[in-house]
Amino acid sequence: MEPEVLQSEPGSPTPQYSGIWAKLANFFRFDQHGTNFRTETLAGFTIFMTMAYILVVNPLILSDAIFLQEPRDLFGEQVFATAISAAIATLVMALIANYPFALAPGMGLNAFFAYSVVLTLGFDWRLALAAVLVEGIIFILLTFTNVRKQIVDAIPMTLKTATSVGIGFFIAYIGLAGDPATGGAGLIAASPVTKTTLGSLGNPNALLALFGIALTTAFLVRRVRGALLWGILATAVLGWILGVSPWPRGIVGAPQFPVDLFGQAFSGLGMVTGSNWIDFLAVLLVFLFVDMFDTVGTLSGVGKRAGFLTETGELPRTNQALLADAVGTTAGAIVGTSTVTTYVESAAGVAEGGRTGFTALVTGILFALAIFLVPLFEAIPAYATTPALVITGVLMMAGAADIRWADPAEAVPAFLTIFFIPLSFSIATGLSLGFIAYPLAKTFQGKAHEVSLATWILAAIFVARFIFMTLRFGSAE
Repeated sequence: MEPEVLQSEPGSPTPQYSGIWAKLANFFRFDQHGTNFRTETLAGFTIFMTMAYILVVNPLILSDAIFLQEPRDLFGEQVFATAISAAIATLVMALIANYPFALAPGMGLNAFFAYSVVLTLGFDWRLALAAVLVEGIIFILLTFTNVRKQIVDAIPMTLKTATSVGIGFFIAYIGLAGDPATGGAGLIAASPVTKTTLGSLGNPNALLALFGIALTTAFLVRRVRGALLWGILATAVLGWILGVSPWPRGIVGAPQFPVDLFGQAFSGLGMVTGSNWIDFLAVLLVFLFVDMFDTVGTLSGVGKRAGFLTETGELPRTNQALLADAVGTTAGAIVGTSTVTTYVESAAGVAEGGRTGFTALVTGILFALAIFLVPLFEAIPAYATTPALVITGVLMMAGAADIRWADPAEAVPAFLTIFFIPLSFSIATGLSLGFIAYPLAKTFQGKAHEVSLATWILAAIFVARFIFMTLRFGSAE
């Protein structure tokens, strides 16, 4: 149903609505952000389309570790758990924080859960879920005690800006470097000589991704509303028509409720013993650290791109935003999935014009509906989302102009952050290195007094984190 639009008042930045639409517009503060239902809805759809891969990829990864008799015998239940945890967290972000950010079980964290914690360390998957559950509860407590907000506020403005730019490179890299074997574009490929190289342009996935980038660029420069979403859909449909990717097996499918997963995290708590509690604590700390700084980095970076940060670099309603991933992680553990975090793909919705929680509301509802529409969304190939991710990366580069490159004490930490986010495939790692370099560079410059005590403390924590990860797990990530 199209909302009824009344005559706009002179100078009003958004249309004037009536009835329930007026109440929704007021609740999400459309006037304050100069937006409307059409823009916010398109942005919500765009975020969902760029994130829909998680509905299949997360269950594929976790099903190698979470099963009853053999790998993937709980795949259908994992799809349900992924969609519901994403929906819950994103709806909390929409209704409590009023930000256009979406959340879902985090990539990287799910692989650590499955392959490091369960398959390598030998944790029972219920015990691993218990660690995620405890992590979520701790995050809720840290949010209410204002600790996580203080961490966000302690990030220097130059690093928040650099994180935004680094995320732009990161999501473009994700889109370009997807494995063709799993539907990715393959425009960037691994090379034993040069580490990475240009992928094969004879690959139809790569050609379709290039077509999508060109088409989306054309939509963008012609100011077509919904350019990123239309680019995704057009590329996917062309791939189906040409037979590069199979047509959807159907539209609607019956969801599989997680009867074998629900509540198993509580059972896992009973598996903590005197012989494994140290390993349990180590795993818990890894989940805590990576999730915290991935979320902090994403909120700061995407918030910077959307213009949400204040002049002092603070993100309004920080605690409300952080509560979303804390609640999502707790709920996700209960229904049977790994840590939930804020997704960098939210930047695609921001690039599309999304500025309020209504964008996240649309995305959250789509995740909830996705439990019935998995056959449709799993048919959208990864190369079809490449154009949206690349163009979003282009738009996020604008923040680079705000970094004071002439000042080495600002430029070096910013560069390290930007450089290592995509190449280490981790927002937390890039932010860590920038954080360590920033107070050191300021000290060398004779301006240690400009560095807050909180920034020094966090830098020390980052150093300790690298040492701990290397000694405990053999790598810094």
